[in-house]
Amino acid sequence: MRKASTHRHPIRVYYEDTDAGGVVYYANYLRFAERARTEFMREAGAEHAGMLRDTGLSFFVRRCEVDYLKPARLDDLLQVETQITNVGGASLEALQTVKRDGEDLARLRVKLACLNQAGRPARLPERIHQALQNFSQSHSS
Repeated sequence: MRKASTHRHPIRVYYEDTDAGGVVYYANYLRFAERARTEFMREAGAEHAGMLRDTGLSFFVRRCEVDYLKPARLDDLLQVETQITNVGGASLEALQTVKRDGEDLARLRVKLACLNQAGRPARLPERIHQALQNFSQSHSS
C-alpha cells in the first residue's frame, strides 16, 4: 500500500485567533484547516475558483471530526499537514493535523462533497480527479 502524500502549510497564531487567555479558540482550528486545504488544492492544480468558474461545481464540508489534543497559543508557528485519504466519485476525504514543533495539537477528519450550483451531489470533474491523483503520486512526505 502506498504511503499517503503530505501537504504542509504554515500558520502563525495571531491575537485575533485567541481567547482572553491567549489560547487558540477551538473553532479557529477549522479556519486553519480550511486555509491549508485551499492551498493544498491550489498546489494540486485543483483551485476552488477555477473549478467553480469552469464547471459550476464547489466543495462543501459534509462532515468534520476534530480531536483537540493540546492548546496552541498566541504567536505560535503552526504547521497544518493535509493528507488525502480517499477520493470518491463525488467526494474527498482528508486527514489534517495541526502541529507545533512536530507535536500534534489537533487532528481533523474532513469529508468534502462536490456539489453543483443547485446543491446536488456531482461527480468530480475528471481534470480535478486527475490533479488530485497526480499530486498524491508525485509528492512525498
